[in-house]
Amino acid sequence: MSTEVRIEVIESKIAHLEQALQELSDAMYRQQQCLDAQQAHYRLLVERIGATEPRAAATTTEIPPHY
Repeated sequence: MSTEVRIEVIESKIAHLEQALQELSDAMYRQQQCLDAQQAHYRLLVERIGATEPRAAATTTEIPPHY
């Protein structure tokens, strides 16, 4: 194999690796965005649950003595 052919093969492989790296980077970025949104949603749910717990405890009645 001549030097020129070997260089072309290497350049082709590098181009494919760069493309794969960019695709992985894009996928990781999208996953991080999704994770950030889910964490924000989780914090909101925790706040809502925390706000309703005192009301839920106040509405709980005592267990009747026959139980």
